[in-house]
Amino acid sequence: MPANAKQTSRREFLARFRAVSTTHSDQTDDVIRPPWAWHLDAHCTGCGDCAPACPEGIIAFDGRNHPVIDFTKGECTFCGACSHACAEDVFDATADTPWNLDITVAKTCFAENGIYCRSCGDVCPESAIRIAPQLGGRARVIVNEDACTGCGACLSACPADAISITPQKEHAHG
Repeated sequence: MPANAKQTSRREFLARFRAVSTTHSDQTDDVIRPPWAWHLDAHCTGCGDCAPACPEGIIAFDGRNHPVIDFTKGECTFCGACSHACAEDVFDATADTPWNLDITVAKTCFAENGIYCRSCGDVCPESAIRIAPQLGGRARVIVNEDACTGCGACLSACPADAISITPQKEHAHG
């Protein structure tokens, strides 16, 4: 190695490689990133330290080896273990919100089709989901977006797979 050459760590190499090889940003991804991971594209090296740190086991990886949340495995408790395990400046725990997500309930919802089901409302730690009875035996599922944290407890509990949680297309943090 020449005397004036700078030695690059594996972490720095991977970060630079991903910056050059990545053609899209997380802003357009339809995947959910870990909470408070506002600087993921700019700083994530794909080291994978966040996944084993997650006590809920809900962190998987995309094709770029960036972390994604898989709510089918459980809910996020916002414990912060993923951010504490990360050596890079990926997470911003000072932000007002951990993420900006849209929660929707599909027409396949059992309660909305006259079948007794309260699974999503029963598991919601914030009581953000209310099942409102309607005439004719059907119910209406109402999500209080102000109370919802986007933890994903409802998604993993839904027997009809009627709940979807997606990143908001326009989002800011702070």
